[in-house]
Amino acid sequence: MSKLEAGTTLQRLRNRYRLVVMNDDTYEEVVTFKLSRRSVYVGLSTVFVLLIGLTVVLIVFTPLKYYIPGYGAASIGREYKQLKYATDSLEKQVRFQAQYINSIKKVMNGDIALTLDTAGLNEPEAELSTD
Repeated sequence: MSKLEAGTTLQRLRNRYRLVVMNDDTYEEVVTFKLSRRSVYVGLSTVFVLLIGLTVVLIVFTPLKYYIPGYGAASIGREYKQLKYATDSLEKQVRFQAQYINSIKKVMNGDIALTLDTAGLNEPEAELSTD
């Protein structure tokens, strides 16, 4: 880029332009802005940075972050495993209690005859001490 081209580029950034908003029916000027390319560039860049910043703040400080894949997966995975373990333990306990209640109902209704079978027990023989 030559010095002449650099000068014209900088000059174009500094040139002032007028933006006029007019009423289409009456041709009355509603608003007039005096702008340069540099001021438009700075203004649009500022708006862009502010929008990006607001989006980041919105995602970081609200529950929206949990909708991002992979964000917070470690803590959620750990909580999921703990909840699954607790649920499995509770299901096992409920199953045992239901089995116990059914056994009690059968005994109360007389569906099962109680027999004490002690013949199958293997008792250890007494050891004689020779002290």
